[in-house]
Amino acid sequence: MDCCLRVMAQSKHDRVSRWYFGGLASAGAACCTHPLDLLKVHLQTQQQGKLTIGQMIVKIYRGDGILGFYNGISASLLRQLTYSTTRFGMYETIKKQFPGDSTTIPFYQKALIAGISGACGGWVGTPGDMVNVRMQNDMKLAPEKRRNYKHAIDGVIRVAREEGVTKLFNGATMATCRAILMTIGQLSFYDQIKQTVIATGYMKDNLTTHFFSSFCAASIATVLTQPLDVMKTRMMNAPPGQFKGIMDCFLYTAKLGPAGFFKGFLPAWVRLAPHTVFTFIFFEQLRINFGYFRTTTTSK
Repeated sequence: MDCCLRVMAQSKHDRVSRWYFGGLASAGAACCTHPLDLLKVHLQTQQQGKLTIGQMIVKIYRGDGILGFYNGISASLLRQLTYSTTRFGMYETIKKQFPGDSTTIPFYQKALIAGISGACGGWVGTPGDMVNVRMQNDMKLAPEKRRNYKHAIDGVIRVAREEGVTKLFNGATMATCRAILMTIGQLSFYDQIKQTVIATGYMKDNLTTHFFSSFCAASIATVLTQPLDVMKTRMMNAPPGQFKGIMDCFLYTAKLGPAGFFKGFLPAWVRLAPHTVFTFIFFEQLRINFGYFRTTTTSK
């Protein structure tokens, strides 16, 4: 009996994820970290940069109360269900095409797979990302200037109707570049760190390892993506005609000094770290409990 239980416990960790687990895990994490994401956008889009994190929190609370921190949550969920489902789904699906498990794949190949997956996910998720930023930033505007999207789908429909379908992909190049770096930092580094620490023999494939690996991956991803994240947010929230392209936005941000590229770095890290930790913990639990066993192809 004990032997059978040990085999069953071990086999649960041998399960592989289904293609949609990443999207579900990311959506769950978004529900936990949306207030921090909203705070990050507010700090990045303020023109003078005078308000501190604490002052911004007080301003949001006084303006809209507790629910103000969940302004735009539907757009955040839409973004994760498009962006993260695509990048996780592609990353995990491509990895399964290699023989053996993921520990046999060299890191540079994992990074390449992550980069390709991130590029696709970034493009697919651009409409949801734009609506997400706009809905979060809406409360800062004067009442007569607010867009007042009812929810994410309403935002997508109104942008397409009032500004054209192409507007939904405004900033797609920047979003795609950021998604490449984010996916490399999160997925490939998470896999590699997890694989390395387990190989030492001091850590097992458990919650502690998942937490440690995702925490490290989040720190790496924040450093890689923060400059692009700032410019992407500026371009998506800019009025028509303010920026001619990525280089114009880069020059505008550069005038603010090197610190301008890392504006909102602390709240970005504070948001990304728990979001990444929640995502991979949820993802691993979905894999362990609802994943399937990878079968070896045999001749029939």
